Amino acid sequence: QVQLVESGGGSVQAGRSLRLSCAMSGNTDSLNCIGWFRQAPGKERERVASIGIRGAFRGLPHYSDSVKGRFAISYDDAERTSYLQMNSVKYEDTAMYTCATGTYCVNRYPVNGNWGQGTQVTVSS
Repeated sequence: QVQLVESGGGSVQAGRSLRLSCAMSGNTDSLNCIGWFRQAPGKERERVASIGIRGAFRGLPHYSDSVKGRFAISYDDAERTSYLQMNSVKYEDTAMYTCATGTYCVNRYPVNGNWGQGTQVTVSS
């Protein structure tokens, strides 16, 4: 069983930066990727960024078009923590951000994996 805990969310002005963390615990030996997702009120959950953490796709990121060039995902193997660096944030980045990890991945996004509880990001214009 794997547990994920997100942190780093909060209120930020548009144009500023924020860094989210996703700390994993438990048995992570079979995990191959970590993904960040977000969901705004009244909207469907969407993919934000993902990264391979093992195997051929290790260290290889994938970004949604909406955040490409502004956000950066990373993974620290020693800390078993993924980071999502959010730069030049926009009002439309306001959402609940959740990380997930799994063994089976598509575009480095986990399928039927383990999820955290999420951290809220609110961007003011």
